[in-house]
Amino acid sequence: MRPRLGSVSLRWRILFSTSIAITVLFGALGWILQQQFGNVAASSLEQEVRASFQAYDSLWNARADQLATVSLVLSRLYQVRAAFGTGDTATIRDAAGEVWDKLTDDPKTLFLISDPVGGVIALVSPRGDLTEAPFVRAASKQFPKQARGLVVLDGHLFQVVVTPVYVASGEGDALLDVLVVGTPVDASLGQALKASTGGSDFVFLVNGHVAASTLDPRAQGEIEGGRVAAQEERVSIAGSDYYQFASVLGDVQGNPVGEIRILRSFDAARSRISQMRERLVILWIGAMVAGVLLTYLLAGRLLRPVEALDRAAAEIGKGNYDVRMPAQGGDEIGRLAATFNSMCASIRKGREDLIRQERISTIGRLSTSIIHDLRNPLASIYGGAEMLVDTDLTPEQVRRLAANIYRSSRQVQDLLQELADVAEGRAHAREICRLREVIAAACAPVAASAEAHHVTIEIEAPESIELPLDRSPMERVFQNLIANAVEAMPEGGSVSIRAERKDSEVIVSVEDTGPGVPALIATQLFQPFVTAGKKNGLGLGLALSRKTVLSHGGDLWAEGRNGGARFVMRLPA
Repeated sequence: MRPRLGSVSLRWRILFSTSIAITVLFGALGWILQQQFGNVAASSLEQEVRASFQAYDSLWNARADQLATVSLVLSRLYQVRAAFGTGDTATIRDAAGEVWDKLTDDPKTLFLISDPVGGVIALVSPRGDLTEAPFVRAASKQFPKQARGLVVLDGHLFQVVVTPVYVASGEGDALLDVLVVGTPVDASLGQALKASTGGSDFVFLVNGHVAASTLDPRAQGEIEGGRVAAQEERVSIAGSDYYQFASVLGDVQGNPVGEIRILRSFDAARSRISQMRERLVILWIGAMVAGVLLTYLLAGRLLRPVEALDRAAAEIGKGNYDVRMPAQGGDEIGRLAATFNSMCASIRKGREDLIRQERISTIGRLSTSIIHDLRNPLASIYGGAEMLVDTDLTPEQVRRLAANIYRSSRQVQDLLQELADVAEGRAHAREICRLREVIAAACAPVAASAEAHHVTIEIEAPESIELPLDRSPMERVFQNLIANAVEAMPEGGSVSIRAERKDSEVIVSVEDTGPGVPALIATQLFQPFVTAGKKNGLGLGLALSRKTVLSHGGDLWAEGRNGGARFVMRLPA
């Protein structure tokens, strides 16, 4: 069964609310920070790629300037120009090779000598059988200036500088030969660029094929396969994400010969984002623990007056209206405490007024009960005395009236004694009584009224039934039931009183042949001041009768019948 929210204490509800608020706040903050960090990382990658391109461009131009300087120095050396002047291929190759060997020992560098139309005179480095250099004819359009760019020789990509060598003649300077100096664009160049740019990858493409790259073969295959477009900035290659920057590579005339792609991996950024996420989780856990602890302490301090108010309310529930709350401060709790104290004072005063009114009401109800109980015997005394005064009676009738007046007087005396016993707190002593005698004594005061209304009274109670009874009150119970039955049958009828023993109880029934209990009062029959169709009476007889039977450990109730009324009494034997 799920616990209801109302059963959770206020402190824990505050803690739950605080935890949820902190969780939501940090979740939203973490999401915002992650998005912001991702945007910053992407922007940083873009800046790093552009910086890598600038570094590449600077390094590329520096290499070209170095090649231009070297080739210009070579073109002005006396021995080189003298060898060129001989026109002998072997002499030119030997002289140029001797000088070149002094300048560099890298076998991958390119150094060749051609005629003005691109025919190769000597290939000093690397060794090979190259006979034509068509790019020289294209570069001649820029002579006497040096031309620089990228060329493809024997399937390899080179960065070259083309330098014309002129000699003086009678008609002015004449183009003698052409020096071509270049460095290979290969993996070692890519690694040098990667190291100088802090980890950017470089890919050189010529006619859609990778000429040099710092990527692994799988990634190179995806680029050659055309799966990665040059215009895309964010690309996925071989399962890794990169930020890409592409630029066109030009030949000695500036025409596109290929492209370079500079790639920056997102792995480092993702690693930083992952580290940031871990730090956020640690901060979130720390903030949760600190927030819950701080909330628990603050909630305990804030709820201390509320807990005191709860204890005070519990004391009021127990009936202690003298409890007071310390009203400290002018905040809501202080005002609530002051209001609570005012409420307690009002309840205490109202309770005192209610007790006072209840005492007055009790006196009134007691007086009404005494009036009700004294009404029948006083009426009997008054009627008998009136008959003695106004009527000439026989001695037998006088004795009967005197006996009635005597019994009624004794009944009044017993009522007054009972009232005195109640006032002084004395208990009534019960005695073993024959039930038939108690019923017969109750019938005597109403016998004359029954005879006048032509009502017969039948008693069917065995002489053997004896009970511990407070006789006088029980006589009034039977007298009240019989008198009500007689009064309900002005045209005559019968009243039957039967008693029988059942185990440890005695069941007594009083039945009449009258109209029965009115439906209007059937459900409220034993409540005080409930009456219907009676000329005299306050509606207290049945209520007092049932109270008397209950005080004997029994009960009194009414049962429905088709005709007449039936009251049943249960008494312990």
